[in-house]
Amino acid sequence: MSQQDINFYSPEYYFNRELSLLEFNSRVLREAEDPSNPLLERLKFTSILSSNIDEFFMIRVAGLKSQVAAGVEELSYDGKTPREQLFEIRRRLLPLYKRQEKVLMEEILPQLENHGIKIHRFDNLEHEDQSKLREYFKEYVLPVLTPLSLGPANPFPRLINRSLNVAFLLQDKNKGVNEEQIAFLQIPPFIDRFVRLNWHDDEHSFVLIEHIIKAFANILFPGLEVLASNTFRVVRDADIEIAEDEAEDLLSEIEEQVKQRRWGRAAVRLEISSKMPDYLGNLLMNLLDLEPQDVYILERPLNLPDFMEFLKIEKRELKDKPFSTRNLPEFSYENISIWEAMKHKEYLVHHPYDSFTNSTLKLINTAATDPDVLSIKITLYRTGMNSDIVTALKKAAENGKFVTAFVELKARFDEEKNIIWAKELERTGVHVVYGVPGLKTHCKIAYIVRRENKKLKSYIHLSTGNYNQITARLYTDIGFFTADEAFAHDANHLFNLLTGYSYYQNWKRFKVAPINLYETIIGYIQREIDLHTPENPGEIFVKINSLAHREVIPALYKASRAGVKIKLIVRGLCCLKPGIEGISENIEVRSIIGRFLEHTRVFYFKNGGNSEVYLSSADWMSRNLHRRVETMFPILSEPLKNQLIELLDIYWKDNTKSWLLKSDGTYEKLRPQDGEEPFVSQEYFLKEINYKT
Repeated sequence: MSQQDINFYSPEYYFNRELSLLEFNSRVLREAEDPSNPLLERLKFTSILSSNIDEFFMIRVAGLKSQVAAGVEELSYDGKTPREQLFEIRRRLLPLYKRQEKVLMEEILPQLENHGIKIHRFDNLEHEDQSKLREYFKEYVLPVLTPLSLGPANPFPRLINRSLNVAFLLQDKNKGVNEEQIAFLQIPPFIDRFVRLNWHDDEHSFVLIEHIIKAFANILFPGLEVLASNTFRVVRDADIEIAEDEAEDLLSEIEEQVKQRRWGRAAVRLEISSKMPDYLGNLLMNLLDLEPQDVYILERPLNLPDFMEFLKIEKRELKDKPFSTRNLPEFSYENISIWEAMKHKEYLVHHPYDSFTNSTLKLINTAATDPDVLSIKITLYRTGMNSDIVTALKKAAENGKFVTAFVELKARFDEEKNIIWAKELERTGVHVVYGVPGLKTHCKIAYIVRRENKKLKSYIHLSTGNYNQITARLYTDIGFFTADEAFAHDANHLFNLLTGYSYYQNWKRFKVAPINLYETIIGYIQREIDLHTPENPGEIFVKINSLAHREVIPALYKASRAGVKIKLIVRGLCCLKPGIEGISENIEVRSIIGRFLEHTRVFYFKNGGNSEVYLSSADWMSRNLHRRVETMFPILSEPLKNQLIELLDIYWKDNTKSWLLKSDGTYEKLRPQDGEEPFVSQEYFLKEINYKT
């Protein structure tokens, strides 16, 4: 069958994007179920699953529900309507929740008790403990609680997105009739969720705050009988839509949208405790304008992301072993400056194994205090609060440098943080630029100009990940340091594109989305087809986070049909269906889930033997290639290029934390074959990585 006879866009050749995301979360949950992981790390993965599912509902499910409400019948890649996708999401999610409940309630929490970390049920406490908690409630909790009754004069309260709430069923016998009333209580977020029993010999004994509130509800509602009290939680649509051409002040508009996200957007999911009476659950469902399929009844504590608090407990035996990062020797020499090192050599760092502080942060800190540095330009997407990078930029501005920070206010769920430190930067004299109209800026680049011998010399840092010292210890990413003039040329024009008006096309090193990155990727895939021969077969090896592009996937199918060998390491969602006879039998897809979140994006093209290796901030998705400013850049140094090829090979050798995507959409965990030793890529990098210098 010829290429012309095949419809590469047929739904049978694609996985559903939303269901693929749920498959990813199933693999996350498997890390919680894996008894070889330390106990608190298993709790961490259980909590991460809940955070991921929250975001999934706030964005993906909210979008599908909006389509249904608007009567939109646009089909997914695999041919499903929005309503069909919502049905299938619930069908897949229910057993996922059951697995989560089982591992948390039957394994993790009981085993934590064996290690002295115990969450007590209030009813099982001694009378003395209950009395002390009663005093705690009256002194520290009761004054900040605001119960809200439901009635003709009191409409259903506006509950904050993802807040923990209690619904009370009350009986008022003072009126001479057995009249039932309903009240709601939103538990303030500043109250400790886990109340420590400080008077116990065991310092890690806790009671959940909602159990304390329910136990002393008679104090909250004096004179009324509390018939029932049950926790519930509302998840709302949290996607921010901004008409940028109409928003006179983008900063103010996003601030307002963030407030609406917390309070006013439509509910998309209701979680209720399993003991809640049916009629009360139905009442909540109707008040929130939800349908039965939007309600999830859970037999575990709600708001599991709060349980990440337990990772602060100092019990080393229950956590992953601590590790020390590697410092770049050349960046540490006292007699050689970082500028001299970068002029003579290019460098790669692989986080978290290589130090972010000794490399990226050191570059920015050095630039901030060097009297010969004239300007610093940087893109900031997610830096987090209390960022050392932000501190360095403020110091640079105070020292008279011309500092430009391109802040992406639309970084989802980090908008509020970005607004706070963007204002801090402005107050210290940093020129802050807020967004390119119609696009998100996702590229990661720092561009430093220094005066040397009466000339200007540029130094560039590019990365696959954000300028964030916290995630640099949790995510795998690669940073690249260069003083190459062609890179400097492109960096200059990239910032002109970001901060001004530019239609520049003559890039020397960069491929830039949405200008030419998509066309380049399609072109490189086609080049592998054109150069492929039986004697010199084509090869593509890619490591990315997500693959969901309606043109890139068919291009890969065509390359597979031509005989090109394609290896894909795709951490999260993947809409490409491997192993289809005559379509994708030359494509193998794997996913690695481990201690660190795999975030590195590396692209290898054999190119007939003249191999090319690229790093990028972009996944192969429509949003990255068409609706974001992204960069892809080549690694031209042979030692560094070989280092990245070796890195890809090491990931491919993983036979313990790697999952194989099958043609039915499920993932099979790889196991060591007969005679093979278990090999974990992340452990290899932690223990044995030794860059050639």
